Amino acid sequence: MNLLLYMSPIAVLVLVPTALVMEPNVLEVIISLGRQHRYMWLLLFINSTLAYSANLSNFLVTKHTSALTLQVLGNAKGAVAVVISILLFRNPVTAVGIGGYTMTVLGVVAYGEAKRRFR
Repeated sequence: MNLLLYMSPIAVLVLVPTALVMEPNVLEVIISLGRQHRYMWLLLFINSTLAYSANLSNFLVTKHTSALTLQVLGNAKGAVAVVISILLFRNPVTAVGIGGYTMTVLGVVAYGEAKRRFR
């Protein structure tokens, strides 16, 4: 949590000026969207809360398991996202892609099995 406490203000100091330079009318757009859509501020708050929760869950997983477990979970999440993308959106998949995600899933299974055996 200390990392999040120290990194958040630095991220704001870097990203806000960058956004203002790259998108000069961003403040006008945000204010006009806030006036047009009455739930925009609520949705922005919910989005911020979910982003904070994702960071917190990453820190807690790392604290209670290990950084390697967090990386393996990230790989598993990527494989699940690809499968959902294929099923929902009918995205095309190459043989190399199928082979890569098959290896990913096998690696996740092997890691889980190795972790269970060495407890």
